[in-house]
Amino acid sequence: MNTSVQTEKATTPTPANPSQGLASGAEILIRSLEAEGVEIIFGHPGGAIIGIYDEMHRLNPSFEHVLVRHEQGGTHAAEGYAKATGKVGTVLVTSGPGATNCVTGIADAYMDSIPMVVFTGQVPTHLIGNDAFQECDTIGVTRSITKHSFLVRDVKDLAETVKKAYYIARTGRPGPVVVDLPKDILAARAPFHYPSSVRIRGYNPVGRGNTEQVQKAATMMAEAERPLFYVGGGTIISDGAERLTALAQKTGIPVTTTLHGLGSFPENDPLSVGMLGMHGTWYANMAVQNTDLLIAVGARFDDRVTGKIEAWAPHARIIHIDIDPACISKNVPVDCPILGDVSKVLEQLEPLVQPGDYSAWRSQIDAWKKECPMDFERDGKLRPQEIIQALREKTGGQAVVVTDVGQNQMWGAQFYSYVHPRSHITSGGLGTMGFSLPAAMGAAFGLRGMDRDVISINGDGGVMMNIQELGVAAAHKLPLKVVILNNNYLGMVRQWQELFHEERYSHTNLEPTNPDFVRLAEACGCVGLRCDSPEDIASTLEAAWEVTDRPVVMEFSVVNEEKVFPMVPAGAATDNMITAQFNPEACA
Repeated sequence: MNTSVQTEKATTPTPANPSQGLASGAEILIRSLEAEGVEIIFGHPGGAIIGIYDEMHRLNPSFEHVLVRHEQGGTHAAEGYAKATGKVGTVLVTSGPGATNCVTGIADAYMDSIPMVVFTGQVPTHLIGNDAFQECDTIGVTRSITKHSFLVRDVKDLAETVKKAYYIARTGRPGPVVVDLPKDILAARAPFHYPSSVRIRGYNPVGRGNTEQVQKAATMMAEAERPLFYVGGGTIISDGAERLTALAQKTGIPVTTTLHGLGSFPENDPLSVGMLGMHGTWYANMAVQNTDLLIAVGARFDDRVTGKIEAWAPHARIIHIDIDPACISKNVPVDCPILGDVSKVLEQLEPLVQPGDYSAWRSQIDAWKKECPMDFERDGKLRPQEIIQALREKTGGQAVVVTDVGQNQMWGAQFYSYVHPRSHITSGGLGTMGFSLPAAMGAAFGLRGMDRDVISINGDGGVMMNIQELGVAAAHKLPLKVVILNNNYLGMVRQWQELFHEERYSHTNLEPTNPDFVRLAEACGCVGLRCDSPEDIASTLEAAWEVTDRPVVMEFSVVNEEKVFPMVPAGAATDNMITAQFNPEACA
């Protein structure tokens, strides 16, 4: 997605502080962020950007700066903020290791189309390429994982560059933008003018879809007997969830969603078929394998959805609505591509469609739901699925749930039941362990004052990868609810070792190195709670929700060997699911 573009000068620049005369590059950056409407920056100071922090102290800017304890945590916090609010996340770090520590978060945002601008310090321009102290070719390192990147070489270009960075990050298919700031540029002086708009030659994000293609899609929908909406995260990113819901309810067409699409269509609606793919519902995957028209909306047909691609949706014609031309027919050839903003295309499509008679098709899906419902063993042991369901009951399904990666992620997706967009946040494309805690912190910052619970769901493996941000959340009195499903294993890897590697549990046992999570939470200024029995789930949650002035860490000692089902084995077709204890015939 990296776009090497030539730019045209901004039109009608507006002087923001004409009385100040010349300003340093550091001040220009701060004033630009204020003019852009930035609310919060997740950052960590260092030598190359010390001038920015000095000006921050002097100017007392309108935005809030949150000092994170690790730059990766800062990028994930910015992701969580962006996903929860729909706004662009902002990160500020120093050169060298400050920048390289951001690489994972930048790659995560790139894979999941999250708008984010990362400002990185750089050595002075005359030292670039000399292996100076804390020098790194940040542009080169991040080129393949950014939507665009800038190295500012003239202080007079800085304000316009900031404007372009935010414009590129939020428009089209969103993504991360890196702005590299040499130390001498931050010290140089120039007049400050922040442009009211920018034009970037060669970058023209699409809006409405082609009228003929939209009409063709409506005709295909009218002709179908077993249509199915396949909805991805692009629907939420475009603020198209409400239109998608209205379209599905008008036509009567069932809806399945991806991991990132959760919340784009209410899962308590009878038309919902739940999540599809590797750990999706059996009935969603059966619907995909039997549909005659798949309507893909803001989804990219990734391998976790399709499984064995040549055997996927074998009877279906395919409509694909997406804003990114690179995604259309990339993995699966489609019959009706519609390039455009999802929300705008759905608006075009709605008046062209009518209710259909899909009663037989919906009856078949209902039968599949009864044959193989989402369930788990209830034997008096503490199982993670029961904890997720209890969280839903406690919050009425109204919380923002931020999951980590691994088994906890799938249980969170399968058993919470999402009814609102931007209520489910996770790392999808990159699959980054350690994502949940800092991302939940970022979401909590973005949602302050909105009376929304933010829950961070983690495994004991992933939570340790960015546990340092607990202290930051505590210092800011964020009422985060942090759930640790502790099975003393790298659970998903252990599951694969059990099912496919003859129970060779190689380096997945975490018990020897796991800390006492309750005492660790208390050491970070949080409340720590422990639950060892299903009878104590409700009281543990009750105690946690009584705390409103700091994070609460709840450690649940769950069954060590619990596995995530259903499951499509790697390389298998999605109708060849393992549904319980390695029994592929359980729901046949």
